[in-house]
Amino acid sequence: MNDKTLKSSGRNRQGLSQNKGQKQGRQPSKHRPTTHAPRKRFGQNFLTDQGVITAIARAIAPSESDNVVEIGPGQGALTDALFDSGCAINAIEIDRDLQSQLRVMFFNRELTLHNADALKFDFSKLSKTANDLRVVGNLPYNISTPLIFKLLENLGLIKDMHFMLQKEVVDRLAAVPGTKAWGRVSVMTQIDCEVESLFEVPPEAFFPSPKVQSAIVRITPKSDPYRPECSRRQLSKLVHLAFAQRRKTLRNNLKDVIADSSIEELGIDPGCRAETLSLDQLVDLSLRLTPAKSGG
Repeated sequence: MNDKTLKSSGRNRQGLSQNKGQKQGRQPSKHRPTTHAPRKRFGQNFLTDQGVITAIARAIAPSESDNVVEIGPGQGALTDALFDSGCAINAIEIDRDLQSQLRVMFFNRELTLHNADALKFDFSKLSKTANDLRVVGNLPYNISTPLIFKLLENLGLIKDMHFMLQKEVVDRLAAVPGTKAWGRVSVMTQIDCEVESLFEVPPEAFFPSPKVQSAIVRITPKSDPYRPECSRRQLSKLVHLAFAQRRKTLRNNLKDVIADSSIEELGIDPGCRAETLSLDQLVDLSLRLTPAKSGG
């Protein structure tokens, strides 16, 4: 593990520590549930390490006036820590059993529960003003990438996002050109957002322990549109084609949509691979696509 890895304290395998509610001015949550069998179909790995929970809450640093949206609150460990700020929380939880537990745990807090699949949820109904949603969550690994793409389509609602993800996904989100991690999710995230990989989280910080390393990422929408002449839909199509077969060259992957001569006019070698291209070069290529050529 590197210096950015938080070591698990191994304490309180059910969530926050026993004295969490004893801070000055804090109303403790009563009747904390102690058992819930994690369900594989929901990808449940509950964050249980107090040190990690505290570090995530500090990274998010919510204020009392923030419009916080938590995806998959689980057993409420991070939820409880975020409530220290006095903020209100909208929580999206697909597991009805956990919803019942959360209602009991936070009966005296400003928590609004939504029994829904986050991939199908309409986030606009939670927004009160432009760019006001602070979206957080320990995301199930099986839905993390499609959920991020969904949220990227709703950036006009979002102030920032903080997620626990599989480290491999965080590496792809924060990747730079010329690396194996650089790909479609890197490009489509970084054109409109700043991405920061904050710290790693070891498997023992969860119950049950996943088989992979996790990491915390901060994704912040850019204040000004980058390359506004670029259609995000066209860029998505371009990178889907360019990275479809990573070992093949642009000449092979784009042969049906962009001629070699058009690629060369941009100062790009058609014999190179997509992973070697910068964000701006990929944007330039997308501008050479026409709706007819790209299937739009």
